[in-house]
Amino acid sequence: MSDLSDIKAEVIAVFPDKVRISVSDIAAFSDGKSIRVGSYLRITDSEDCALIAIIENFCIEVTEKAERRHIIEALPLGIITDGKFIRGGDTLTIPPTGVAPATEADIKKIFEDSVEPKLKFEFSSLVSNAAIKVPVNGDRFFNKHIAVVGSTGAGKSHTIAKIVQTAVSAKDGDYALNNSHVVIFDIHSEYKSAFPNANFLDASNLTLPYWLLNSDELEEVLLDTGERDNYNQQAVFRQLVTENKKRHNAGAKFVFYDSPLKFNIHEVLNALHNIKNETVNSKNETRYMVADGSYSLLTEGKTDATHGLLLDADQRLDKYFASRLTFHPTKTHSITAGSYADKSLDKFFTRFESKVAQDRLQFLFGPTADTATLEGTLMSLLGYGDTSSNVTIVDLSGVPFEVLSITVSLISRILFEYGYHYKVMRTNANESINNDAPLLLVYEEAHKYVPNSDLARFRASKFSIERIAKEGRKYGVTLLLSSQRPSEISETIFSQCSNFLAMRLTNPSDQSYVSRLLPDTLGNLCEKLPTLGAGEALLIGEAVVMPSLVKVDPCSPAPSSTDIPYYQLWKEEWKKLDFPGIKKTWLKE
Repeated sequence: MSDLSDIKAEVIAVFPDKVRISVSDIAAFSDGKSIRVGSYLRITDSEDCALIAIIENFCIEVTEKAERRHIIEALPLGIITDGKFIRGGDTLTIPPTGVAPATEADIKKIFEDSVEPKLKFEFSSLVSNAAIKVPVNGDRFFNKHIAVVGSTGAGKSHTIAKIVQTAVSAKDGDYALNNSHVVIFDIHSEYKSAFPNANFLDASNLTLPYWLLNSDELEEVLLDTGERDNYNQQAVFRQLVTENKKRHNAGAKFVFYDSPLKFNIHEVLNALHNIKNETVNSKNETRYMVADGSYSLLTEGKTDATHGLLLDADQRLDKYFASRLTFHPTKTHSITAGSYADKSLDKFFTRFESKVAQDRLQFLFGPTADTATLEGTLMSLLGYGDTSSNVTIVDLSGVPFEVLSITVSLISRILFEYGYHYKVMRTNANESINNDAPLLLVYEEAHKYVPNSDLARFRASKFSIERIAKEGRKYGVTLLLSSQRPSEISETIFSQCSNFLAMRLTNPSDQSYVSRLLPDTLGNLCEKLPTLGAGEALLIGEAVVMPSLVKVDPCSPAPSSTDIPYYQLWKEEWKKLDFPGIKKTWLKE
């Protein structure tokens, strides 16, 4: 390198968060190396201590003698002393005597020595020097929530695939599967190609039995919150579900509406049908006028207080659950309508019956729900099925939009409660680690089901995921959120993230939102977000030694999210499409 005294690079100003440097000959100063925003500088006052700074911006200044000089502004990152990098710190005298581009050895000291070998997790390298890997502390990276944000085409899917592929391939010994457990909520059917051995669940083989839905989720699927008679619908439905659970779980000590216990939704439908149609003896309302052929005197108009089935509350529900009954019509002075036979439940019953019968909702209400078990459902979600797998992909592309939020809510809640109850079990057994099979939940395009919105249809999923964001890490359940619109994600969830990969963002509101939530002071580095290339990101958080502009390593195999080469395809000969085949796929014939 040229003599620094000839180059005349010197510090001309020092601020609490910035160093300003004047360079008269930038070519000689860089010694043929590339100097750009994001490059590292070494500022020294002796051979024993050096301040490492990252270039934020530079400009050209013309002096009174018409001489040109470069002015570089750099953000101090930390010091190298005794061969080790220490983040922060200020032991330099003023003014420092030497300024030079940081050597590769200096930069490697910053990163390679920042994490002890057994905790190193590497999936990227520096944008300014591809030969230098940027490790993160694997424990701090995964046991705190992670956010990956960027505009469409920035490389989010490839980044997530690379992170997960690296995690599931890491081993301390010679065995087929490590102990990683990842559940990916795949909204665009992208990740199956990246994880060919994954446990793959979609609308055709996913079983989420309706009896695992909690009260909010059940009512969100079946009730219309805008209807005038919603209160009546809710009251009757809650009573029927609770009573049906009691009948199917006679040995359970406590049975509540929210208890994750089996009940028969078809029996609830039977009871609802009977309640909305029932008639009673006007002289004795505990006698129910079921038309079963036993009351011929009715035709003669001689009904008295002994006509009708005399049933107490339990007997009535037992009979109503068993089958759909026919009731004698109302008659003046002899037979009157039941409490809810005023048509207030008619629309609810029709919608309820239609939802249960829908082919698209068979993963919730189909016959497999009656044979499913809680432990079986949990095993399938965690990859403990017939073939064990580190990664479970829940393909949401075939799930109807109206139940997308409920599906995500139910799976998230089940997995959170798995972590909670597993911790309780291990604590009772005096185990030192709460959860020895910790879990990462990956939410692709998270703004679609946990938006910054108070709409009722997002209430269940927001509650479930916000609970994981606030409490999940205590129980070994953490989040990785991916979104192209971070400003539309629930701020409660996003603000709980401790590690960020901010990729190219072009929307100003998203840029300012991310800048405001990032936990480190980055100066002007955030202004690079709109200009980052595909696969480039600002990596920041508790797991990395300092904020860094990185290039994520290529993943293999890749997710099926490659951009379509429009112009190349358009230049080819006209293609004949298989419209009957498209229809067959569309209608799932």
